[in-house]
Amino acid sequence: MTFPAIKIGQLRPPTWRERLANYVLLVRLNRPIGIFLLMWPALWALWLAGNGHPPWQIVIIFVLGVVLMRSAGCAINDFADRKVDGQVTRTKERPLATGTVTPREAIWVFLVLSVTAFILVVQLNWQTVALSVIALLLTFIYPFMKRFTHVPQLFLGAAFGWAIPMAFMAVNETIPNSAWMLFATTLIWALIYDTQYAMVDREDDLQVGIKSTAILFGQWDRVIIALLQLVFLSFLLGIGLNSGRGVWFISGLILALGFALYQQWLIHAREPHACFQAFLNNNYLGMTVFLGLVFDYALGG
Repeated sequence: MTFPAIKIGQLRPPTWRERLANYVLLVRLNRPIGIFLLMWPALWALWLAGNGHPPWQIVIIFVLGVVLMRSAGCAINDFADRKVDGQVTRTKERPLATGTVTPREAIWVFLVLSVTAFILVVQLNWQTVALSVIALLLTFIYPFMKRFTHVPQLFLGAAFGWAIPMAFMAVNETIPNSAWMLFATTLIWALIYDTQYAMVDREDDLQVGIKSTAILFGQWDRVIIALLQLVFLSFLLGIGLNSGRGVWFISGLILALGFALYQQWLIHAREPHACFQAFLNNNYLGMTVFLGLVFDYALGG
């Protein structure tokens, strides 16, 4: 899929269609992997909180909220990285880096999407609305953490995982310990896939001064990712067994283990394209966990 782009310096201003196309690129609707990585933990939580039958109106609100907040996160991320994206091979064609979208426009896109998401969440109970304020704060601060810490992935994981306590609160008006365990599990998952993602840009990030776990882990990156994958899957197994899940859920985890092993094979040479494919593969891993839950609740008795 290609979109028309108008760059600063051309004689005529962009048409509304060209401007809209640039906004689509800004929020990366053409690359929905971030939507999926945010959506799967939210769906895990909704199915566990709803004992396999979450209210559909709540599910719809969360799915739409995921799309909006991930898009808002992309806009504020590109605003934060606007001075370095042009120096990184993978990001040099982003709209702010090329000048097809201005920093002011990116801020407005972030605000409009965030307000729209808030309008959705106010249809839920007041406790979930209060939790949504923390979600917005996490979405805003994550992009700036890459300047201050080598573990910005923890902030990403918190932003992506905050839908979990929100989901339990929306469905049950309480947040049990199992919800916080699932939240911690999602933090670990974010460390896994975003380290794989950061391995793509490691050389460029070292030059421009961006921090990441890929730089922090160094030559131990693959070993640490493998250990984190084992912990992640073990935590999911414990959460599932504690909630009474059975063979269908365990079958989903076995498939997820297969995807984790495949990711290890992809990153063995640390080749950027293969590392990016490993990152993308986490969508299928998250999906198999969710399908395991769905089938277990539906068919597990």
